Amino acid sequence: MFITFLTDFGLKDDFVGTCHGVMKRIAPEIEIIDITHGIPPQAVLQGALVLASTIGYMPVGVHLAVVDPGVGGPRRPLALQDAGDRIYVGPDNGLLLPAANRAGIVTAHELANPEYALGSISRTFHARDLFAPAAAHLARGVPLAELGPPLDPEALVTLDVPVPELAESAAVATVLYIDSFGNIALNLTRGDVERIAIAPGTRVELELAGEGYYAVMARTFADARPGDVILYEDSYGNMSVAISRGNAARMLHVVPGQRIRIAPAT
Repeated sequence: MFITFLTDFGLKDDFVGTCHGVMKRIAPEIEIIDITHGIPPQAVLQGALVLASTIGYMPVGVHLAVVDPGVGGPRRPLALQDAGDRIYVGPDNGLLLPAANRAGIVTAHELANPEYALGSISRTFHARDLFAPAAAHLARGVPLAELGPPLDPEALVTLDVPVPELAESAAVATVLYIDSFGNIALNLTRGDVERIAIAPGTRVELELAGEGYYAVMARTFADARPGDVILYEDSYGNMSVAISRGNAARMLHVVPGQRIRIAPAT
């Protein structure tokens, strides 16, 4: 059985290793796949989108995700099962839903049974004391219903995922997140940009924060010269902005949540 693990913990501290240890003590036979621990601190939306984008490449198993700025507060700890028999464990803050909704949520339960948590639960480290033990027990075959009472999937917290504004000759997109290379992920698909007559090779005008920039729609980074701004389809089928051999977010002074107008250059 596999457990996948995604957090905003980073790798400088002991948090990830400690959670690994907790899971291995309960279920030494399991294999743990670290999707990433590089989600920016408290960036729930980015964590949710990364989990949803990567889940189809993971083996079916238990999927533990913790980006939890509300730890210790009223938000509920939960586990979900989808129609593809994947089980998701994490906080009820919207983090799990974009991934789980891909196949459809079959059942949801609050993590409330102390038999499947550590003996003492910290107010600030539920990943170690609550989520990791629950994931390990589930991976060993403990029925989901044993972990706590059922929850109405319709009552779970959802995220406000921005949608693009599409006009006849322009699109206004939102920056969803920025990866470690400075590439800017947008809430646009290739179909969206094709609707406004942007195809590979098209010269594009980007407008953000009152500034205008020229880019080119490219299939690969090799299609552009070093330093060129490009609009391209990333490996998950979404549109992104990058600079060939550079850092687009740094050069364009972009942050998540910012809006970018995209149109064919005139």
